[in-house]
Amino acid sequence: MSQIDDIIENFALLDEWDDRYRYVIELGRALPPMPEDEHTEANKVQGCASQVWLTTRVNRNGADGPVMTFRGDSDAHIVRGLVAILIALYSGQTAGNILKTDALALFDRIGLRENLTPQRSNGLRSMVERVRAEAGAALAANAAG
Repeated sequence: MSQIDDIIENFALLDEWDDRYRYVIELGRALPPMPEDEHTEANKVQGCASQVWLTTRVNRNGADGPVMTFRGDSDAHIVRGLVAILIALYSGQTAGNILKTDALALFDRIGLRENLTPQRSNGLRSMVERVRAEAGAALAANAAG
């Protein structure tokens, strides 16, 4: 079972929003630290109220197209947890699979988005758009040779 499947399963076991909130914070705490030198303006995700950084590594030699690996961080505990969920969902996937995966639908399915403030929901959308843009760029670069 993948890490994202484990996360989905754990959310299904949590009935109370407080428990889900704590779990998201736990996921953020478990996120591997991002090196300080990657906390740059270029890596900053625009559209987030909190500070969020995201780096992308592309392996162009994947059999099914470029494979994307992500690393992220945030200065807010809950947002760092959202970053951890997105990384679990997207990291290690091909660019094509990333573009086919609806992260916002996943957040709806596990009951997270309904409990986010509008600001955090907008920030989540910005993070997803950034990942999808990176995947689109990797596909375009791969097609160009």
